[in-house]
Amino acid sequence: MENYEVVLRLVIAILVGGIIGYEREYRNRPAGFRTNILVCVGATVISMIQVHMIDDTIQIIAKNPQLTNALKADIGRVGAQVVSGIGFLGAGTIIHEKGSVKGLTTAASIWVVGCIGLAIGMGYYFLTGVSTIGMYGVLVSLKKIETRIIEKANIIKLEIEYLNKKDLSDCVSEYFENRNIKIKNIEFYIDEDYGSLLKTTQYTVLTPKNLNSSRIIQDLSSYEGIVRVAIV
Repeated sequence: MENYEVVLRLVIAILVGGIIGYEREYRNRPAGFRTNILVCVGATVISMIQVHMIDDTIQIIAKNPQLTNALKADIGRVGAQVVSGIGFLGAGTIIHEKGSVKGLTTAASIWVVGCIGLAIGMGYYFLTGVSTIGMYGVLVSLKKIETRIIEKANIIKLEIEYLNKKDLSDCVSEYFENRNIKIKNIEFYIDEDYGSLLKTTQYTVLTPKNLNSSRIIQDLSSYEGIVRVAIV
């Protein structure tokens, strides 16, 4: 591999990682501009090392044919380790907080950036370009579509005060399921003034467009043991 080819591939890796990283940085995600660049460049370097190893093996065998069966170069082994290794980095961007999981998209984007870096290092420029455009389109365009779809449904936050009954929360969850209401987040509170007798739970739910919030409040208020239902 010529020196100019090495420089070209590293520059492309920086550009690709920068494009994806900028989008992540703009949305204030854990892995931003520099992280994505480093992942892409690192994967590219590993790919080029693998290419150099193969070239060196071919040259050695050409000079010493008797080593044909002694020398082997697996073109995919090093790259496979990169793909699996990036998984640990992606796991660090995933946050579990208050019943919800955040950072999955960022973790996935890091993994894809690493894969694109491998393609750059191998010299697959067309694949690199198409993959970068596709990935950026998914992160930017599909995010807007996803937001519009969610906006068609109603996201509301319900606060339910109820007596501490073992099966009451199960009844509420069953009601949500029967009404096709998706639970996005649950927060539990205990009223210290009443000890453990009265509990408060806040549900962040995604309701169907044709279901009125007042109907939900009316239905839940009819449950024995529920003291109050309100939208917060």
